[in-house]
This record gives sequence, structure tokens and C-alpha cells, in this order.
Amino acid sequence: MLILGVETSCDDTAAAVLRDDRTVLANVVSSQDQVHGPYGGVVPELASRQHIQNILPIVDGALQKAGITVQDLDGMAVTYGPGLVGSLLVGLSIVKGISYRWHIPYVGINHLEAHLLAIQLEQEVTFPYIALLASGGHTLLYWVKDIGEYVHLGGTRDDAAGEAYDKVAKMMGLGYPGGRIIDNLAKSGDPTSIQFPRTLLSKDSLDFSFSGLKTAVLYRVKGIPQKRPPNSVGWVPPPKPLTQTQLANISASFQSACIDVLTTKLKRASKKIKPQSILIGGGVSANRGLRSALSNFAIPVFFPPLEYCTDNAAMSAALAHLFYEKKNFSPLSLDAIPHSQFSRS
Repeated sequence: MLILGVETSCDDTAAAVLRDDRTVLANVVSSQDQVHGPYGGVVPELASRQHIQNILPIVDGALQKAGITVQDLDGMAVTYGPGLVGSLLVGLSIVKGISYRWHIPYVGINHLEAHLLAIQLEQEVTFPYIALLASGGHTLLYWVKDIGEYVHLGGTRDDAAGEAYDKVAKMMGLGYPGGRIIDNLAKSGDPTSIQFPRTLLSKDSLDFSFSGLKTAVLYRVKGIPQKRPPNSVGWVPPPKPLTQTQLANISASFQSACIDVLTTKLKRASKKIKPQSILIGGGVSANRGLRSALSNFAIPVFFPPLEYCTDNAAMSAALAHLFYEKKNFSPLSLDAIPHSQFSRS
């Protein structure tokens, strides 16, 4: 069985061709980092316009790399949500058009569910397991009992972990995407130089909060003391340019705080559920600091290969294979659902 996967949920235009359930014949991704870099984050309108320009060349490139034509396909997969509505519609439109023209069935894929099962592209991880999805749009904990059986354990109450990385990088004028830049800077910084807060909420909570950490970094970057001196109403010290050492120390201290929160929640979830293993997925799972912190975790922790951590179409095609086995196809009326969530049990 040959399945074409298409992914356009945010700012990466991706297409992949999968044979059966694991053999990736092509996995092509076009990044928009240079487009959004000057703004310090993804601009939805620009993202959708870039997808329109990129989608046909990317799909054609994936088919050519796989050595097949559209007529050879047995099916297709496309992300319908969650994500940016304009971006999602570009991928949905191209797949619906191909489906209608060539009578090829397709399956709409939930982007989060694809991340939950992305590890299966590389290796079999025995169910059940705890999954942490950390990216620019989401920070979620799931109890993955089996394929299609998921229990939501916790999520962020404000910023996602990846979003905090990007916003902190923007505060320091480091550029976009912030996660990669901060991770690199943190290698030369002292993670104990600044004691940023770790927001853990209540003792048993499995939810996340990164807004307080982000605000603490803002105060540090702008030179605003968190405890103002007496009689200082209205006084704000002028910001000073940060040295390379200061940038590295802030990056290392911020990353240390962020990772501490993620690992603490994983420990709480593991103590409560007692899983056999843990899966880390989403763009933040490519972070070297997080991978290092979890390398000696009490329970085996699995990370997808780097190319399947960030947004890609191979994981969508792999999930679609399961739907095809059940002939559970999507109608042409399927619409983009930008705030799509799921919690099955």
C-alpha cells in the first residue's frame, strides 16, 4: 500500500510517501523560517500564502523522490487540525482535489494524534505509555493505552513550552525559531546563574504554566527588578545591552527551569500511572537539553528521530495506514478544525 501524506498545520509545508506502515520512501519538508524570522514568530497570513506557493512543488517532489506517480497511490492523508486555519485549508484543498480527480480515498488526520504515534515509524514501543507532546502550540500529557485509546492527563494553562522558547528568544533579540537558538546558547551558559521560577501549580497537578517563567525572563532582560526598591513608583531603569555571556546564562537558566517543569510533571504522571515507558513528541522533543535530562530517567524514555519530532507528513501517513485497514475514509466535506482536540478512552 502506498500512501501520500500532506502536512500544512502551521508554517512547514510537508509531503511524504509511505509504503505499508513504516517504510518511508520520501519525506520532504519546506521550512518558512526565513519568512517569519523578521517578526519573531509565525504570521498566519504569510504562512498560508507560502503554503499556496510551496504545496504543489513539495507534493511533486515527494512523488518523484519515491519514484511513483499519483495514479500509483492507494490513499492519502492530510492534517485537518489543530493548527492555523488558513494553512490547514491549503493542505486539505490539494488532497481533496487529487482525491476527486483520481478517485483516491483520503483520511483526515489529527495532528496531535500523529505526534503521539510518530515513534512507531522508527521502532515499536509497547503500549501503554505516557506521551508528552511539547511544541510551539501545545504542551500536553496523554496516557496512550493503545492506538485510538488516549486519556488526557494534563495540558498548559497559558503558553506552550515551545511558544515560551520563541517569545524568550524574541525578548533577547535572538531571532526565530527560538527553541533551536536558545538550546545552542545554553550549552555555553551557566544554568545555575539565575534562579528563574518553576511553576508547578498544586502538588498533584499535571497541568503546565510557563507565563510566569516568561515574565521573569522579561524582567531580567529589561533590567527590571522583581522587588522594586522603596519609593520607586513609576521608576523603570533603562535597559542595558546584554553581553554574550549574559545571553548564554539567561538561555541556560531559562531552559533549566523549563526542563525542570516538564520532567517534574513526567515524574508525577509516572508515579500516578506507573507506565512501562514514556514517549516525548513535538518540536521541543528535539531539544538537546531535554534529551540529556531524560537520558537517565527511572523509566525508559523514547524520542522520535529528529526528522519526526518537528512537523512532518510521514507521521500522518503512518497513522492513516491504520484507518485504511478499517476502510475508515474521510468525506470531501471534511473541513479544517483549527482548535481540534481529542481525548478518547
